Amino acid sequence: MQSATDERAQTRRVVVVGAGWAGLGATYHLAKQGYDVTLLEAGSYPGGLVAGWKTTAGRSIEAGIHGFWYPYRNIFSLVQELGLHPFTPFTRSSQYSPAGLEVESPIFQDLPRLPTPLGTFLYTRFHRLPLIDRLSALPLLYAVADFDNSDAAWRRYDSVTARELFKDFGVSARLYRDSFEPMLLVGLFAPGEQCSAAAALGMLYYFILAHQPNFDVVWCRGTVGEQIFLPWVERIERVGGQVLTQRRVSDLTLDSTGQVSAVVCGDEVFQADAVIFAVGVSGMQKIVLGSPTLRDRQEFRNLANLGAVDVLATRLWFDRKITIPQPSNACFGFNATTGWTFFDLNALHDEYRNEPGTVVEVDFYHANQLLPLSDEQVVPLVQQDLATCIPAFRHAKVVDSSVIRLPRAVTHFAPGSYQYLLPGQTSFENLFMSGDWIVNRHGSWSQEKAFVTGLEAANLVIDRLKQGVKAHILPVEADEPHIRFARTINQQVRDWSKALPDFWLP
Repeated sequence: MQSATDERAQTRRVVVVGAGWAGLGATYHLAKQGYDVTLLEAGSYPGGLVAGWKTTAGRSIEAGIHGFWYPYRNIFSLVQELGLHPFTPFTRSSQYSPAGLEVESPIFQDLPRLPTPLGTFLYTRFHRLPLIDRLSALPLLYAVADFDNSDAAWRRYDSVTARELFKDFGVSARLYRDSFEPMLLVGLFAPGEQCSAAAALGMLYYFILAHQPNFDVVWCRGTVGEQIFLPWVERIERVGGQVLTQRRVSDLTLDSTGQVSAVVCGDEVFQADAVIFAVGVSGMQKIVLGSPTLRDRQEFRNLANLGAVDVLATRLWFDRKITIPQPSNACFGFNATTGWTFFDLNALHDEYRNEPGTVVEVDFYHANQLLPLSDEQVVPLVQQDLATCIPAFRHAKVVDSSVIRLPRAVTHFAPGSYQYLLPGQTSFENLFMSGDWIVNRHGSWSQEKAFVTGLEAANLVIDRLKQGVKAHILPVEADEPHIRFARTINQQVRDWSKALPDFWLP
């Protein structure tokens, strides 16, 4: 009869580094499969940049608002499994420029479904953008069909900037300035001349073009940390996982066969049969810089070629109620290289629903020129921008505020960066990667991609250690028939062209 000691000795140990969507997803699934899983988080709380915390006055704040879009099938499935009800109903959104309201978006799933992208084109209400400018986007549909998220497609388009792509396909200057550039600034967090065309096509297709309802979005009724991560961590601990905060990885140790045998955090050593990294680009670069073991491999040294984008997250409390037509709003044209969004938290967060005044979250992306400013300088600038969109803000008084600076917070998908991104499997046979910047073929983006890659990394561990059942990952919704047909024809033409001499610059 096998003793409890023998059973523990046979339990395979996995160390996961980083407690965001990817790390929590991998830890949760592996713990359910009977693994001895330890999740290490460098910060003082799980959740990374998505989590929130309290001010000294007891008010909830977070490092920017995060939306949950219609195609986030795996996250919605997880929330249902956990028995949580964290989300608002689907909401409408608007776009503003210094000239005022520019665009209003409906809830697309409530309207008759049209073949993509007709619904997006016809149902979106453009207040100033002429029809002729909107029609100039039609030639871009070839690039949408040509970019199928394959490795070959990424390599074709990654060396080109998004701005060059739109110019080459005849997009009008006004359509680019008033529509595509704002999408890039709030979707890829950088201006078009600094974004990979491949990343732009992937992001735009997933969130907007693949299916009519894809742009529909819900929001957490509070911080993601409180609404999702805290109960999720409690569930992880109930199924046997261990979550440790304030553990910063300093190195790895290898056994005689060259496999990772432990994760080192200062004076602590965590033995491991497999390791999953689930941190952002900036965090991974810091780990590589301090780890002689990782610095010894070219693939990890190459991460120094990747960049990240600064974010400024502000939350303002005003002394009066101000009517904000839509709860979520994107803004463009205020600064050539910075996009920003603002959210009516009285409408979105339960905590502020009965607040006597107005509570607004205002987040700036590619905000490098704003980070050096003091809080006293930032708050009036934010109020001024809000007042340009909604004049009633000009006469309100700020009674409280929070300013959070997030240098190098989100991945910069710059032109040429694809070649340096890591896949889930590394040159260490038992070391795996996950996160929203990892190369995979699922097709999702942002939080959904991070969670999916966490599950994919867990499945690679199960393949490696031969224990447990793999996580079931829901695929993205299949391409619509006309898109599948266009991609089939396009691939046939590409296959035929391979027989021709290849002397053109890719």
